[in-house]
Parts: sequence; C-alpha cells; structure tokens
Amino acid sequence: MLIYICDILIYMKKVVVLGGGGFIGGHLITKLKSLGHWVRGSDIKFNEFKKSDADEFIIADLRDPAKVDVIIDETIDEVYQLAADMGGSTYINTGEHDSDVMHNSCMINLNVLKTCSTKNVKKVFYSSSACIYPEHNQLDPDNPKCSEESAYPAEPDSEYGWEKLFSERLYFVFNRCFPKLDVRVARFHNIYGPYGTFEGGKEKAPAAFCRKVALAKDGDEVEVYGDGKQTRSFLLIDTCIEGVMRFMESDFKGPLNIGSEEMISMNDFMKMVIKISGKKLTIKNKDFHGVGVRGRNSDNNLIREKLNWEPVFSLEDGIKITYDWINNELNKKI
Repeated sequence: MLIYICDILIYMKKVVVLGGGGFIGGHLITKLKSLGHWVRGSDIKFNEFKKSDADEFIIADLRDPAKVDVIIDETIDEVYQLAADMGGSTYINTGEHDSDVMHNSCMINLNVLKTCSTKNVKKVFYSSSACIYPEHNQLDPDNPKCSEESAYPAEPDSEYGWEKLFSERLYFVFNRCFPKLDVRVARFHNIYGPYGTFEGGKEKAPAAFCRKVALAKDGDEVEVYGDGKQTRSFLLIDTCIEGVMRFMESDFKGPLNIGSEEMISMNDFMKMVIKISGKKLTIKNKDFHGVGVRGRNSDNNLIREKLNWEPVFSLEDGIKITYDWINNELNKKI
C-alpha cells in the first residue's frame, strides 16, 4: 500500500512478527510501526512488561498449522520469524528441555515455511543463533572462532544449536524450491536490554546478573556460574533491531552474524554490573554443568562487508540502561 507522510511517498508493508510477545519481537514490532508499516504480532503469550504496538495481536500456538495459516494470510508482504522454545544457559545447556526445544521449534518453522510458500509472502526473516557454531572452535575463551563459514563441519554444544542449524538449512531449502520466497537468516549473539525476562529460569546472563546485583545488599556475595573465565559478547536490543532492518533491505540472504565484538569474561561482566550499581559486593563462583562453551564472540567481518555497518554501542552503556530498568521493575514489587 502506498501512503503519504509529510508529502513523502511511503510503501506501507503488511508485516507479521512471530514471537511478537517476546523480548526481541516486541521491540521489532515497535520499530516496524515507527517506519509506517501495518503489523500483526503473534505469540503464545503477550509481553509481560510492555503493551504491544502491533495493529493486531493474535494469541496462538504456532505448532498448530491451522493457526499459522490464519496468521499469515494472502495479504502479508513480510514475515519475521522469532518464535522458538528457548531461554538462558540454565534452560538450554542442562539438557533437561532438549526434546521440547527441538520438537517445538522445528514444528513452528516447518509450519511457517509451508504457509509462506503457499501464500504471497515475499520475504521471511529467520532469527538463528550463535549457538550453532562448533564447540571445538570455542574452547579457548580468548580466541573463539565464530565466523559464518566456520559453522561446518557442524558440532554445536547444545541441541538448541543443532535445531537452529537445521532450521537455517530449512529456510534456504524453501528459498531454493520456492524462489519467489526470499529469505534472510541472521545469527544473533546474546541480545539484551529493557522489557526482557529477568527471572524464572529463562532469562539470559545480562538480565540475570542485573537482577542478582539489584537484589543484593552491601556486603553480599553474588554468584557467577562456572569459574567466571568463560567469555561472551552481548548486543543491545536497539542495535540488534537496526542490524535486522539493514539486513532486510540488503540483497544478502545470509547467514549473517548480528552481534558485538566487545568480548568480556563473566567475572568481568559481573564486576561491571556491580560498578554500575554502586554497591560493595563480592563474586562467588559456583560449579554448574550448564555454562556452555568456554568462549564465544561475534565475528563481524562479513556484516561489515555486506552491510557496510557494524554494532558499535558500548556494552557498559547498554548494561547501564538495562540495569536501571530491571532495578526499577524489582522496586515495583516491594
């Protein structure tokens, strides 16, 4: 649909965001609306922290193909597929939820692609994960290898990673068999920020660390799983969404890392959160078998080449925003 905004001709797309009740999906809906598009969100639940900005929001279990067929109708131009059974390391890396993770996410992606291929959908975005990278390339916490071409020979350290790798191939297969269905596949590296889960077991490390520090009192110990020497990189949600938008407008299908190259150890990460809080706390490292690989960091060579862009927002500035939001949410419960 063509519309005029301030005498500027804009093409308004009809867009579906699956997983729209989640952290990234909620922010994505807000961004798409700000660009003038009509947006339908869908998820098994609403976002618990923020009312959706979608024009329409449908509560649905995307494992049901009939529900997906209703949500993605013949008028939809683009689909953003972020729906998955997922969580932080305590959910993904213990192995206790592997059957659900693989079954539920595979069912969702099979349904979405089947429907997209039979409707008039022009483009579909799929959010994969840095968890697809081989474990043997991530044993050295100081020198992980996570460039896009290093995914094969495949050896992810979790079933979540295997499912994501399978689903990546699924999207490219459907693109090959149904050429009118364009695809974009991005590998997210630890996205964080406000309006995300910070308790209950499915929260990611940044939210968990901020929660622990926010709840602690001067003199307390705060736990870090493992020896704290394992490394990761983290990307603020606003920067992630900018990367997704740039990627969708490019002519590159992927896979493409969307992450930061600012790598940090978990102990140093906790020290940074403590510094932001202004509290006097000490770190206690706790044995835990689900800490994942020793090192992981986004390799941004390809995103610089394909998009002429890369994330640059500093981790400390982003965590300050996130800590303040989580601390405020916790204070509401007092």
